[in-house]
Amino acid sequence: MPQVPEGYGRTERFRCVIYVCGAPQADIAGPRQECAEYAEAFGWEIAEVIEERAGLLPPQGRDGLGRAVGRVQRGEAGAVLTACRSMISVVPREYDELASVIEKAGGFLHVAGAPRARRSVP
Repeated sequence: MPQVPEGYGRTERFRCVIYVCGAPQADIAGPRQECAEYAEAFGWEIAEVIEERAGLLPPQGRDGLGRAVGRVQRGEAGAVLTACRSMISVVPREYDELASVIEKAGGFLHVAGAPRARRSVP
């Protein structure tokens, strides 16, 4: 009988980093929970949850966001998951630039609260 290498055929769960950001006094527990539930629904493992109270600082000025991107760049996660686009940036160009950096590292930026198709109720 042929020998099977150890770990062969074993798949690891997809890993993500949850990133939530708000103003210093904002309650971000709800968005954090929404992201955790979203990750669970897809069977994603949560590598880290990063909460930041940076308000409207540009993405490059936030340590926590840099840490989240670094996890993807090091191959420790495949995605940065956030609750809404504004937690990354309200400026479309800044959001797109960060998404591009994550994609170049082999991952993706995903918004759990993105608009979904709504079923109409008669």
